[in-house]
Amino acid sequence: MTTATHTPSHTVITPSILYFGTPVALLTTENEDGSANLAPVSSAWALGQTVVLGLGADGRTAANLAARPDLVINLPSPDLWEAVERLAPLTGSFPVPEAKRVRGYRYEPDKFTAAGLTPVPSETVRVPRVAECPLQLEARVRHSSPDAEGHFLIVECGVVRVHADRRIVVPGTQHVDPALWSPLIFNFRHYQGLAPELGHCFTSETPTGR
Repeated sequence: MTTATHTPSHTVITPSILYFGTPVALLTTENEDGSANLAPVSSAWALGQTVVLGLGADGRTAANLAARPDLVINLPSPDLWEAVERLAPLTGSFPVPEAKRVRGYRYEPDKFTAAGLTPVPSETVRVPRVAECPLQLEARVRHSSPDAEGHFLIVECGVVRVHADRRIVVPGTQHVDPALWSPLIFNFRHYQGLAPELGHCFTSETPTGR
C-alpha cells in the first residue's frame, strides 16, 4: 500500500503590505485647538487591558498623542465600512505632508461630518467617542516608540473604560456576544466581516449553544 504525500504548492511573493486580516479601529484624538481628529487604523491588537497600535509616524494622530495622551479606540462593525472609507483619503495635518499629498490625501478639519459619524462625550478622557461604533474603548497612551525603520510608531495604550452597545452584550454578564457582533476586518486593503463561527476555544466564556 502506498501513502499519498502532500506536494507543497507555495510560491515566494513580496507583497507591498501585510494587512493579512486585522480589525479596523477609528481613533479619536485631540488637536491643538481642542477639536477632535478622527482617523482609521488597521494595525491594532489587544492583550489584557492594553491595546497596541501601529501608526504612521508623520500623521496627525501620532502628533496629537505625543502631546495629549487621551484617545478613544472605536471599533466599527462591518456595516460601517463606507464611513471608514470616507475617512481613508483625509488627513488632519495642514499642510498635507508630502508623502500623503502625492498619494492623493486632502486636508479635512471636520472628519466626523465628512464621514457622517456622530461624536458623543467620553467619561474618563477628553476626546469624544463615535456613537455608531458598537465598541468604544477610552484609553491613554502609556508608551510609544518608533519601529526599526522609523516609518511608524508602536503605541501602547491602557484602556480605562469600555462602552458596549447593549444589544451585543450577553445579558447579565460583562461579555460581548461574538454571535451578535464582529469587527470590520481590513484584509489586504479590502473590507470584510467575519465568516460564520466554526467553533470556539476551550477557554471561551461565551460558548456556542449556551
